[in-house]
Amino acid sequence: MIGLFTKNIDGVWFGAACDEQRVFVTSFAHTVQDVLRGLLESVPFEVPFEAFPKPSPLAEKVFTSLKSVYDGKGTKLTLPLAPEHLTPYNVKVLEVCSLIPVGYVASYSAVAKAAGGGARSVGRVMAANPFAPLVPCHRVVKSDFTLGGYGGGLNVKAELLAREKRGYKSREDIPVDSKRLRVFPVEFALEKLRAKK
Repeated sequence: MIGLFTKNIDGVWFGAACDEQRVFVTSFAHTVQDVLRGLLESVPFEVPFEAFPKPSPLAEKVFTSLKSVYDGKGTKLTLPLAPEHLTPYNVKVLEVCSLIPVGYVASYSAVAKAAGGGARSVGRVMAANPFAPLVPCHRVVKSDFTLGGYGGGLNVKAELLAREKRGYKSREDIPVDSKRLRVFPVEFALEKLRAKK
């Protein structure tokens, strides 16, 4: 049985769908209704679930990690995610996305080069990411450093990225199996956003 849990921390609602050992879905929003909607849209349909008023121990760990990522700090805690309801390709894309460190962004095409497929395929996986923002799809942008899309809205994506500024100056290459994922300082995307205004 999957439990659905919600918690308000500093005015932001966080949600987790998990059993005693693994996390199936995470969500965050400004209303509890939007968090629950996000959870219900991604909970595997063949698994029974129930909403509980008090978070489980695993849900509390998830909330701590979600809040940390939301605040731009990232998380060092490795949570047991349950990706078996996803396609192998979606799992691979999410694994590559999870390698993008705080303070950096990667383009949809860079993620595609590391995971396989094309930029549009990566965009579809990002749009259906059941583990946002733990798997940081907000750190994936267009090749020209414009934001692209985001399920929570582009203003939320911009706010998340702004909190992740670290002052990095140069690109990095992250090894992914026999390939590389090229990442750039988040400031590149934020500068592009400022120039658009």
